[in-house]
Amino acid sequence: MKQKVKITKDILILDLVEQNSDLASVLTEEYGFHCVGCMAASMETLEQGALVHGMTDDQIEKMVEDLNKRLSK
Repeated sequence: MKQKVKITKDILILDLVEQNSDLASVLTEEYGFHCVGCMAASMETLEQGALVHGMTDDQIEKMVEDLNKRLSK
């Protein structure tokens, strides 16, 4: 069984999705990250992607908290 690693805003989007494939749909459907399968995902952190999508620092913090809560389920 894979060990779940705490998600931070500094994780690469591609790494996040590869380590937690169940979160890909959450990022796409709930946060508008349609880039999870594009080349940018291998070079952008979660924070960078969120900023490109117009999220504020507070929204990014809440998203990271939400993603980590979903990991613990």
